[in-house]
Amino acid sequence: MTSADREFDMILWGATGFTGQLVAEYLATSYGANGTLRWALAGRNEAKLRAVQESLMVHTGGIAVPLVVADSDDEQSLRDMVARGAVVCSTVGPYARYGTPLVASCAESGTHYCDLSGEVQWMARVIPAYQAAAAASGARLVHSCGFDSIPSDMGTWFLQRQMVSRRGVAARHVKSRVGRNRGTASGGTIASMLEVLDEARRDKQVRRLLADPYSLCPDGTTGPDGRDQAGARYDTDFQRWTCPFIMAAINGRVVRRSHHLLGMPWGEDFRFDEAQLCTSRAQALRNTLGIGGAMLGLSTGPGRTLLQRFLPAPGEGPDREQREAGHYELFFHGVHPDDSACDIRVRVAGQLDPGYGSTARMLAESAVSLAQDPLTCGGGFWTPSSALGEHLLERLTSRAGLTFEEVAID
Repeated sequence: MTSADREFDMILWGATGFTGQLVAEYLATSYGANGTLRWALAGRNEAKLRAVQESLMVHTGGIAVPLVVADSDDEQSLRDMVARGAVVCSTVGPYARYGTPLVASCAESGTHYCDLSGEVQWMARVIPAYQAAAAASGARLVHSCGFDSIPSDMGTWFLQRQMVSRRGVAARHVKSRVGRNRGTASGGTIASMLEVLDEARRDKQVRRLLADPYSLCPDGTTGPDGRDQAGARYDTDFQRWTCPFIMAAINGRVVRRSHHLLGMPWGEDFRFDEAQLCTSRAQALRNTLGIGGAMLGLSTGPGRTLLQRFLPAPGEGPDREQREAGHYELFFHGVHPDDSACDIRVRVAGQLDPGYGSTARMLAESAVSLAQDPLTCGGGFWTPSSALGEHLLERLTSRAGLTFEEVAID
């Protein structure tokens, strides 16, 4: 199936939601409404879709982006929608609650798909359930195309490319360290996190799956990595204290899945870990206690009721000024297998706040890459780096405001 076989190159599902509107605005500004990208806005509420359509006309020269109406509770309407597009780009979460019928429809119809999911337990269910159908139809499905987990996944991939090119060998251990960043959470992200916590509380198997660093790799996959960092630690390579990074729980699993899908090019003993850089031991301890306390509070009824008074509701998020003031950087330290003097470090940085302004651009360019770039992977479930690789790197750096660069090791 190619884009030429469908009415649209891409359909943006969830275009009336907070993040969906950011993706739509970026697409309208970058690609217009009647240019090289044939795309449509999709959702279940036609009146809300028309309001978004109207708001985009200032970016499209008054030309209306087409609309597609469907309902996630109506599987026939989903099948009808996906049949019209070469790619469906989904911002509708929590995906464990709303995403499975859409994934099934795409896998069965040969329609490519990408989303923003950071819900490990859901991905671990749908990948084995629909892999055979996707492989047979040719549908490429790519989860985690936002801040989780493109910077970590593509940053590791970029570092290994540099390592092999410059040192002739892959790094057997990659340390991802989150540096300076500024951003705010939206209600949709909070809702997805609560969905994961609720499933884990109800189901012991989900708790085991969330603890397994290889849970997104095929059954039986093992390796040297253990559980994600849970306390304050001093990193001798960065000469800084570190604390847990809340998104390491998804990012590490995506990176390890990429390594598997790429054919284990970095060795069977490849290791990856991710943490947040801190300015002092005291800050590392404070952050560790704060993260642990927040997660514990959200996992209990009374604590959740209290914390939700201060958290955004679904549909809410940072305003334009907050998004434009945001930024982030991640460092990736590649440990040479034999000589520490040959270690390499790269920096990945982004404009705008990570979870919304930058995420909207990353997701949009992932969808356009699936629709228009000459990809070589077959049908099935992929990660951003294993499916999109060089094509996505070029889009991220030339269009989405990200930088990937090798930096000196202090």
